[in-house]
Amino acid sequence: MDTTASKQAIKGGEFLIKETLATDVFIPEQFSEEQLMIAQSCKDFLAQEIWPNLERIDSQEEGLTVNLLNKAADLGLLGLSVPEKLGGFEKDFVTGMLATEIMGSGHSFAVSISAHTGIGTLPILYYGNEAQKSKYIPKLVSGEWKACYCLTEPGSGSDANSGKTKATLTADGKHYLLNGQKMWITNGGFADVFTVFAKIDTDENLSAFIVEKSFGGITLNPEEHKMGIKGSSTRQVFFNDCKVPVENLLSERQNGFKIAVNILNIGRIKLAAAAIGASKVTSSKSIQYAAERKQFDRPIAKYGAIRFKLAEQAIRIYSAESALYRVTQNIEDAIEALSKAGMEHSKSILKGVEQFAPEAAIMKVNGSETLDYVVDEGVQVYGGMGYSAEAPMERAYRDSRINRIFEGTNEINRMLIVDMLLRRALKGELDLAGPAQKITAELMSVPDFSDSDTQPFATEKKYIRNFKKAILMTAGAAVQKLMMELSKEQEILMNLADMLIDLYISESLQLRVEKLAGIKGEDRVKEQLDIMRIVLNDAADRIYKNGKDAITSFAEGDELRIMLMGLKRFTKTEPFNVKEARRRVAAKLLSENKYCF
Repeated sequence: MDTTASKQAIKGGEFLIKETLATDVFIPEQFSEEQLMIAQSCKDFLAQEIWPNLERIDSQEEGLTVNLLNKAADLGLLGLSVPEKLGGFEKDFVTGMLATEIMGSGHSFAVSISAHTGIGTLPILYYGNEAQKSKYIPKLVSGEWKACYCLTEPGSGSDANSGKTKATLTADGKHYLLNGQKMWITNGGFADVFTVFAKIDTDENLSAFIVEKSFGGITLNPEEHKMGIKGSSTRQVFFNDCKVPVENLLSERQNGFKIAVNILNIGRIKLAAAAIGASKVTSSKSIQYAAERKQFDRPIAKYGAIRFKLAEQAIRIYSAESALYRVTQNIEDAIEALSKAGMEHSKSILKGVEQFAPEAAIMKVNGSETLDYVVDEGVQVYGGMGYSAEAPMERAYRDSRINRIFEGTNEINRMLIVDMLLRRALKGELDLAGPAQKITAELMSVPDFSDSDTQPFATEKKYIRNFKKAILMTAGAAVQKLMMELSKEQEILMNLADMLIDLYISESLQLRVEKLAGIKGEDRVKEQLDIMRIVLNDAADRIYKNGKDAITSFAEGDELRIMLMGLKRFTKTEPFNVKEARRRVAAKLLSENKYCF
């Protein structure tokens, strides 16, 4: 495996076959003063406008969410990443991600603002022509118009391209008539502008249209009654001979599915950011309640079972955050390189994100499942009060659950992670075969048990190199054995995806801690070192389990025996007292009385 010479040398998916230098990753401790000021503005907005009004938002008080979106617009929060010439602030991808993270703790309002600034605005910003962008984007940034995105239909969810909504050109050639039904449309109840996906005549692929509510022919079902995110507007939308001017076709005919996929790539990584932001606030509440709540004459934070939960919440959050900003900066670097090479900026953003689509899928799964763990244990820490609507955990628990379904289910995203990497390998964009063959040869050789590397973090780097070998060995054998049938073996794909997720998260964490230790010194990052070692220890066990489950699904005889021996070798770690390490992490959290990493 090669060592990259610079950040630009790493492309999407190459984390599996290349090593990254700690000096080349971006870590949250490097946010600029301006970025931190924007983050603080978001926190102030939440504290002043959102958290005091959660009950009113959840009851969908007439006009409240619209009014709050207008206030967010006044602060510039609806146009952080929009070019200045269109009324925005033109901030980079990292800054936009940080704002998304902070706003993620806004419960239902986080969904409303994310839908407006993301799937509501970005299709027009990135795929619209100059006339379309000039007409719509300034009004979306100012909040004068609110936006939504109409893709899902009753019979087409994960299989979005199977939608039945039709567009037919009128006899005079001036309009398309839209007819069809969309469902689960966030912001549908108050949106002024709809990005609608439909098939023109007998086309095989979707096209996209910018539809104004004022065009007519649009009716809405009542608000959906949902498990969580009750304050976000979710409607079914019906189009009945809705007349859309031909100039409102977005991009080219039959380019709708590509638009949907690329916007989803952005949506996935931003969902991870929002989930991490919500996780941090939930963690702090868990810590504070554990310190206050007494049982058997002691705060429950004194008990090991509770300290485990508090520590594990923080461990998962810190790990997810490490990976989020690693790939966010990778995307920003790719955008900058493409722009410098002459690509139009909006196209360079789409291409930069597309390059790291496998990592975006990893982050979507990991971020949403991190939040689910954090809120679940938050309820447990609160005990009976956790189940009461009078305490904050009940809402956090309900609101979290949708994230494993939004932006492509986690099952779909797991399969996409593997599928995208294998497709890139088949196209020659990613050399997986060469490294996999080297691992096969290594399996037949005598293991090297020498430990001569004395560089800092040598042990941890060795673990990660071995994790990569375990995945390459397992995936390579699965491809060779099953070939085209692998796509039908979803259980094996899930095993491989979980191995890849554990690798990416643990490597990102290791790189962050190494870089932070280099800046501050190891004595000042003791708890972060504990977090890293806990994660690597646990990841090794999970990678072994997933690898074993996959290998025993397709191998037998000597091949099975040799591969299991190799898997055991590649997931071997030195004994480490995770109990004491978690206690140290919990003690730090309790001393700060909040999530503090």
